[in-house]
Amino acid sequence: MITDLELYRKAALAAARAYAPYSDYHVGAAVLASSGRVYVGANIENASYGATICAERAAVSKAVFEGEKNITAIAVAAYAGTAGSDAQSGAPAYPCGICRQFLSEFGGDIRVIVGADEEHLERYTISELLPKAFTNGFKSDTGLTEGE
Repeated sequence: MITDLELYRKAALAAARAYAPYSDYHVGAAVLASSGRVYVGANIENASYGATICAERAAVSKAVFEGEKNITAIAVAAYAGTAGSDAQSGAPAYPCGICRQFLSEFGGDIRVIVGADEEHLERYTISELLPKAFTNGFKSDTGLTEGE
């Protein structure tokens, strides 16, 4: 089984493949599926910023396209500047709100590994990062479901 550190390293390698001509912020993600396979992705920016694809969604989309539906973990790594410059952002690259919602589609217990570098990893579940995710069945604090 792959360790959190190994998954984070795969995410860091993926960041070098990012297309980030506007922000110069390179993000990589590595998704671990329950099958044990790892899928990587990187951010792909667009002049129309809303059309930008985050690394997390790129990696999960790749996994789902290959038939995976059970995601157990995702690691996210980022740097600013030229690839290989070791210019870290100084802070962990947490998934954005859209990515948190996207990840929650595949389970609230997905482990999220982030870090400013591989020696300072932090671990969360997607439910900790997005405690009240929108789900396919309307639920509220009352326990009611849609139509009740």
